[in-house]
Amino acid sequence: MKAVVFEGPGLPLKLRELAAPSLGTNEVIVKVEACGICGSDLHATEPGPFLQAPGAVLGHEFAGTIVASSDPAVPEGLRATAVPVNVGGCDACRESGSCQKGLGILCPSRRITGLNRDLPGAYAEYVKVDSRQIVPLPDRVSFESGALAEPLAVGLHAVDLAGVQPGARVLVIGAGFIGLSVVLFAKLRGAASVVVSERASARREAARAAGADDIIDPLAEADLKAAFVARAGEAPDVIFECVGAPGVIQTCIDAAAPRATLVVVGVCLKEDAIWPARAVHKELKLQFAMGYAAADFARVLDFLDRGEIVPDNLVTDRVSLSELPNAFEALRRPEGQIKVIITPSN
Repeated sequence: MKAVVFEGPGLPLKLRELAAPSLGTNEVIVKVEACGICGSDLHATEPGPFLQAPGAVLGHEFAGTIVASSDPAVPEGLRATAVPVNVGGCDACRESGSCQKGLGILCPSRRITGLNRDLPGAYAEYVKVDSRQIVPLPDRVSFESGALAEPLAVGLHAVDLAGVQPGARVLVIGAGFIGLSVVLFAKLRGAASVVVSERASARREAARAAGADDIIDPLAEADLKAAFVARAGEAPDVIFECVGAPGVIQTCIDAAAPRATLVVVGVCLKEDAIWPARAVHKELKLQFAMGYAAADFARVLDFLDRGEIVPDNLVTDRVSLSELPNAFEALRRPEGQIKVIITPSN
């Protein structure tokens, strides 16, 4: 089969011919119809804590058709996506097939398809997964939308952690795919005002298309709190940090209303510093978000099936496997890209 392989730090991905996966017990093979490029994939190719070994096949946001199965409960021909967090990652959970502490993606023994050398991902024509990870796609949900279930689940989980209530004033900092998925779910929860701060003009326009009530260009308006108040009437009750850069958490603290909730979704890979007293004086709640719960996939697919969220306009680029290496490198310095989808069959 054709697959795109990580060759090493500083080297472009390479299209190669690899052996097709073979079935083990309670496993399925999925013909990949759509796969998203995630920011985590970029981190996995750069020196740091997420760096993968040469030879790794990335890709954990995918959907397709099951073409082989050793589990009678998961038939061939099923249209599906899969939770990439492998169940039974440690001895205590392996037999039951689930995390006995309910940690899921937070488990230190987690193994993620496409982010572990021995679990090749979906930058390929076919990917093998544990049958217990399979989540069927509703008939009205396309393969492309099914591939978006994973990053959409991140946004849903962040909004759940924030406890967004009807009438809330919400500030989202960063309009990449995760920030925009937060916009979708915050609006679905009945937030009265959702304002997005984003430097890139194309992403600001995408925020409007996703349902944001207003946008802020932080390069043009240095006082973020004042800019938000001018648009929403008062300071934000909930702020989502979806950038992952040093200094942004402090920006959230300074912009927040008293007793606001701050949810950090962006992954900052550098040391950062805050002034705790500024948060103390407002009695702020600071919440960090990591991934999702497995059950969030079915919830996202249900929202998609009912048309309550429509993420189609967040897909800005579609590429084949042969085009993937160049598209991947371009994302290291993104311009207008939000979500790039790989279609291996093209």
